[in-house]
Amino acid sequence: MEKMNPVVHFEMPAEDRNRMAVFYANAFGWKTQMLGEDMGNYVVVTTSETDEKGMIKNPGSINGGFYPKNDETPDQCPSLVIGVEDIREAMDNVIQAGGKLLGEPVDIPGHGLYVSFYDTEGNRVSIIQPSMKMQSSGQ
Repeated sequence: MEKMNPVVHFEMPAEDRNRMAVFYANAFGWKTQMLGEDMGNYVVVTTSETDEKGMIKNPGSINGGFYPKNDETPDQCPSLVIGVEDIREAMDNVIQAGGKLLGEPVDIPGHGLYVSFYDTEGNRVSIIQPSMKMQSSGQ
């Protein structure tokens, strides 16, 4: 059977990250961690209980993040992040399947290589090749 690549993360844009964090905490009990400017003011979102290594305890659950809205980023809307073993191979597969890459992969320190693409229906989706650190912790 051919290997499948799972959805491992979600992302949503925020005009006011504090307001958004409070909303999701109050509405759904999500926990947030505000990262600094060195990490693009990203907000790490925990939607499901994790163990001491940060592994999800409930199979099928994923965590995510909020990123600042800006005029430079195309299609700022909720999107999915798919985990892959080889980002270059996955990028080739996206192109061969009729998708369009949105630039080159960027290295997210401590997390891995990340790039977004449009699928054949115009949806913005992303892929990540986890760093060795993330792979060894099981995330």
